[in-house]
Amino acid sequence: MNIGILALQGAFREHSQMLRQLGVHVREVRLPADLVGLSGLILPGGESTTMTNLMTSYGFWEPLAAFAARGGAIWGTCAGAILLAQNIQGVSPHLGTQRSLGLLDMTIRRNAFGRQVDSFAVPLDVQGLEKPFPAVFIRAPIIESVGPEVEILARHDDQIVMVQQGRVMATSFHPELTGDTRLHQHFLGLVTAKAEVQA
Repeated sequence: MNIGILALQGAFREHSQMLRQLGVHVREVRLPADLVGLSGLILPGGESTTMTNLMTSYGFWEPLAAFAARGGAIWGTCAGAILLAQNIQGVSPHLGTQRSLGLLDMTIRRNAFGRQVDSFAVPLDVQGLEKPFPAVFIRAPIIESVGPEVEILARHDDQIVMVQQGRVMATSFHPELTGDTRLHQHFLGLVTAKAEVQA
């Protein structure tokens, strides 16, 4: 199993460390050609506008759409979740609209939990986990609404913060900034299940 992490900007190194703890072969994806041979891909947290601009500069949009279309599993965390949403709210007026992959039928609002100084950590009940997950929120987006095919996996104070739709998963928070590998294991299960279906 080969898992890639989009390594243009943001917390990609932390994701790499988590996956390597689990014995996974990790590839840091810096060019579209790096997607070849991957079973899954993580879009890390960072600054979504910067990531969007870099993805455009390096020609990532069509290759990423093709990766998803051929069955690759994708997980977006924080800014990465914004890149997966069909609808993005809270974009600064001078930026206009923000491009996304549109792989998740959801509306997401940027920076909805506040600024950097408003960052916090909280025990979060996640569907499928026996014990709460230590979720870290940093300038986190809120998932405001989801379509009928999107499964809600976690909420914080009635706000949706983790969802899954088929082979695509998104979290508003940063699992890679904890010592808890359970959500990375969940994603690997999603990758493995998809590979079995393809076989």
